[in-house]
Amino acid sequence: MSHKILITGGSGYVGAMLVREFSKQEDVDALFVIDKESPSDLYAHNPKVTFRQVNISDDTWQEEARQFSPDIVIHCAWQIRELYGEKAKQTKWNIVGSDNVFDFVFTTPSVKKFIHFSTVASYGAYPTNTLEHRFTEKENFRKSDYLYAEEKRIAELHLKDKYEQAKEKGTTPQVFIVRPASITGPRGRYTHIRFGLQSALSGQFKKTWIHRVIASILSFVPITKKWCRQFVHEDDVVNSVLLLALSEIKGEYEAFNLCPPGTLVTGKDMARLVGKKSLLLPPWFLRIIFSILWKLTRGKIPTSPGGWKSYSYPIAVDGSKLTSLCGYRYLYESEDAFTKKEGRYMEFVEKE
Repeated sequence: MSHKILITGGSGYVGAMLVREFSKQEDVDALFVIDKESPSDLYAHNPKVTFRQVNISDDTWQEEARQFSPDIVIHCAWQIRELYGEKAKQTKWNIVGSDNVFDFVFTTPSVKKFIHFSTVASYGAYPTNTLEHRFTEKENFRKSDYLYAEEKRIAELHLKDKYEQAKEKGTTPQVFIVRPASITGPRGRYTHIRFGLQSALSGQFKKTWIHRVIASILSFVPITKKWCRQFVHEDDVVNSVLLLALSEIKGEYEAFNLCPPGTLVTGKDMARLVGKKSLLLPPWFLRIIFSILWKLTRGKIPTSPGGWKSYSYPIAVDGSKLTSLCGYRYLYESEDAFTKKEGRYMEFVEKE
């Protein structure tokens, strides 16, 4: 069976990789790609790709997309970094934009499968979380004052409601929700650098003046007692979505944590991996620093309100459902995903 795929957020880190890899598949005839930014170099001039630079929160793309008649829709578009002082705009982009995509999926007869990108962050970074507990897909998301996690939680609620409403009226496409842990890999670390604590600690970011200042301050790794990370390699993310989209997978509406098995990467581990010493700090102190940096830099350093909690309290998840239900075997454990120069995107690193 040949496929026509619509991908939102096709210029972003994950979206661009998906467009590139799907375009290589013999059973994919064409892709309709949407993003508010210009197209990625990963697929520019690709004859299979039709690109439209438009914001999904605007009602300017649905008619042409419906004429394209996609049988698979993948929703990656998201404003992850909180916009300083522009919460209403961000809500429009993320929540209204997602609602537009959901409505398109459930009112377009050609769509047979829908994949929505969510996040493990929406399980909630609470003080009661432990390093031992692994959140599974059966557990509910919890409210958060970290806007990224909260908007993803709200989007999933809207998706579920719209799915149930559509199901009452007739048949619905398969819905798969993917909730990745921290995505990393050669492309993420070296060729698609996004400023954050991890990139700041390792020195992998664009050398603007503010980045140089932060790098000089972070000669050590500030950690809290329960800080940890789980990393999923970008190849595992891409391979998982290829599997969910192009294979016969059981289930009508399923969520999957994308996270490899194995040990957590703790704060001390993180310091070791970037070759620095760690400094143990109480969460309240981290909260103050985050607040000062957020206001002082007007959001240029992504220390948005509530974000300090994800560096203080663990969100450890169980990603085994993808293996047990779909037979997927992760290629990389968390530490390997963060450190090894391996994977399909090493070709771009080696060119630099």
